[in-house]
Amino acid sequence: MGLSTGIVGLPNVGKSTIFNALTSANALAANYPFATIEPNKGVVLVPDPRLEEIARYIKTERLVPATIEVVDIAGLVKGASQGQGLGNQFLGHIRNVDAILHIVRCFDNPDVVHVEGSVDPVRDVETIELELVLADLESAERQLEKNKRAATQRDPDAIQRVAVLEPIVALLREGKPARKALENMDEAGRKLARTLGFITAKPVLYVANVDDTDPSGTRNPFVAALRAWAEQHGEQMIIISGAIEAEIAALDDPEERRAFLASLGLEESGLARLARATYRLLGLHSFFTAGPKEVRAWTIPIGTRAPQAAGVIHSDFERGFIRAEVYTLDDLRAYKTEAAIRAAGKLRSEGKDYVVRDGDIMHFLFSV
Repeated sequence: MGLSTGIVGLPNVGKSTIFNALTSANALAANYPFATIEPNKGVVLVPDPRLEEIARYIKTERLVPATIEVVDIAGLVKGASQGQGLGNQFLGHIRNVDAILHIVRCFDNPDVVHVEGSVDPVRDVETIELELVLADLESAERQLEKNKRAATQRDPDAIQRVAVLEPIVALLREGKPARKALENMDEAGRKLARTLGFITAKPVLYVANVDDTDPSGTRNPFVAALRAWAEQHGEQMIIISGAIEAEIAALDDPEERRAFLASLGLEESGLARLARATYRLLGLHSFFTAGPKEVRAWTIPIGTRAPQAAGVIHSDFERGFIRAEVYTLDDLRAYKTEAAIRAAGKLRSEGKDYVVRDGDIMHFLFSV
């Protein structure tokens, strides 16, 4: 499934540096506002050690991890909702992504200018949040007025949209994001709200960008302030060092990467954690297919049933779905081969109502 996240934040907070490390796309990284004008796009691999472990038992030509498209959107500034800093153009790019990675500067470096003159992560977050809320409020009020007129003519679709738009408009007028209104809606209401194009209805992961002297952020007062804000507002955050990730990305040899991480006391890169956190933010997980050609991770929303999971591979698989043959990595560890799993009676046959679990290894039988 095609999924995308947009990287946002003030200018000079490390967005393009992190994007380059994520995607190795070499987007321009420069020490001045609006170095990024057109959005850079790249594909991020979602690290999953289960792929390599499956391949130890099932010899294959290649490993194919799950992926997420990342869009590096130019720095937003105060007044972006009114067009400041080419804001309207940039806000338009954000409306097209599924989730937002909000990069927040949590490092103090006199050689890297800050558009506000000082580092204050809470102020910076609230600046961006307000601009996104104001952009959504203009759109929401316009949509509400239009649908109220249609609702007086007993248009059932308009009546539904009014019921969804009213609490969203009320929260936006209070300066709060639309996603908070979605928390009190039923699934039908949330589904409709997500079609209305509100930026602040999208899930957000706040990314504290720290310097390379304290990659865990344990001694960083900026991180502590951002964490307190995130907890107060019920938001998720993660800590990474863009400078360190850029160094890791420049190392081609996996052994060199592991040695470099070990020298920093880290087991994995921050970008690996970031990719998985984004996956969780979007309510996703993976199932696997495994064979001599490839071992591949496939992305599905949590709660997906077997026919729809098959459809992620090919629409014919869903259309002609008969059943799925399913086993787990634990089965593979115990029996070593797929043939042995089958012989032991551990290969399960699941029908159309089966809800696919994270890590299932699956074969689909279909007829078209």
